[in-house]
Amino acid sequence: MENDLSNYRKNYQKSELSEEGISENPMELFQKWFFEVEEFGGDSEVNAVTVSTIGSDGFPKARVVLLKKFTWEGFVFFTNYNSEKGKAIALNPNVCLSFFWAGIERQIIIKGVAEKLSENLSDGYFESRPDGSKLGAWASDQSEAVPSRRYLDERLATFEKQFENKEIIRPKHWGGILVKPISMEFWQGRPNRMHDRIRYTLQEDYNWKIERLAP
Repeated sequence: MENDLSNYRKNYQKSELSEEGISENPMELFQKWFFEVEEFGGDSEVNAVTVSTIGSDGFPKARVVLLKKFTWEGFVFFTNYNSEKGKAIALNPNVCLSFFWAGIERQIIIKGVAEKLSENLSDGYFESRPDGSKLGAWASDQSEAVPSRRYLDERLATFEKQFENKEIIRPKHWGGILVKPISMEFWQGRPNRMHDRIRYTLQEDYNWKIERLAP
């Protein structure tokens, strides 16, 4: 099989990114971009983010999850700690987050260190989930091989019966991951592939070094 994709071209020209007027803290710029993308309306799930980890086999793996919170500390998503993703983070907490918003021709690449969110914060988020999602966290041994779809449906039915007319508590193997950034690169598409790239790098004094990168 051979497919030539060399003619797939797009001229980026919707915006620009300069050093003038940007914040000294990248989280402020992230917040500004995030809500601009939301207002633009070109991306149905603005909070979709690609999480890349290094597994026990030494290979990187990337998958899309949904960001559920961002603060001055960093970025929060939720997962099964026993999943391939959770095990990889436990083995090597250095991860990469990547946002790509095609509609507004922007991406953000974040290098950071991941850690488990506190149990009380994980409990609080779990309580806010629909019952079906809560039961799914119990029923799915995420990333494990299973014999069939029927097996999954039967497991879900088992937990529906177990928690019938009862509070659905958070399983201990499920909770939040907080990624604390050490580097954040903001990429804005520009004409002629001369894209704007601004990188923030965290310094030992906790200030951020700001640099422009060649496209």
